[in-house]
Amino acid sequence: MPVAPDPVICWVTDRLALPTPSVESLLNRLSQLASQVDWIQLREKDLPARDLAALSRRSVELSRGRAQIIVNDRLDVAIASGAAGVHLTTQSLPVAEVVRWRAGHNHPKFLIGASCHSAAEARAAQQDGADYIFFGPIFPTPQKSGIPQGLPRLTEISQALHIPVLAIGGIEESSASSCIEAGAKGIAAIRLFQKPISPTNLRKRLASPTYPR
Repeated sequence: MPVAPDPVICWVTDRLALPTPSVESLLNRLSQLASQVDWIQLREKDLPARDLAALSRRSVELSRGRAQIIVNDRLDVAIASGAAGVHLTTQSLPVAEVVRWRAGHNHPKFLIGASCHSAAEARAAQQDGADYIFFGPIFPTPQKSGIPQGLPRLTEISQALHIPVLAIGGIEESSASSCIEAGAKGIAAIRLFQKPISPTNLRKRLASPTYPR
């Protein structure tokens, strides 16, 4: 099973939220961040499979030896482009089916993650063989409606699972370390990386949280 670094910093992409919403702008941003984050999840849901595969191939080439590229939802695109893994949602292939594919095709390092919004979903993802989960939203965010999960819930989920739990949803540079203090093994974010920040300083904050875990 793949081993995640600790803490994990994952940029979840959304090119439409960039100042210049284009694939080239996304690739330029990726070039800047690839050496400063651990994972980059390509979450460009509106792109046709052919265009997403082309983006993923270029992303893999640009980030080689640096960040790992994970494709949201599309296992076929992840395989075709040589990505490091796939991130599954409730609308994707079931985790157990992708785990069986990995075992049958001898791809032990291929990462399989899942988005979870409840304890039941988190336990099911772990039982089915996911390598990690995203849990959230932790804080209010325009991307997700409904009541945020909050830090106590993040602690509960993190303590219940033996696979890494990454916090997602409304995470800012000032609140990222609180997720690690709550038990998360890392953070994933969209908006956090759309603005000028220092991922190097963010990593220092995550590696040295204010309170002992």
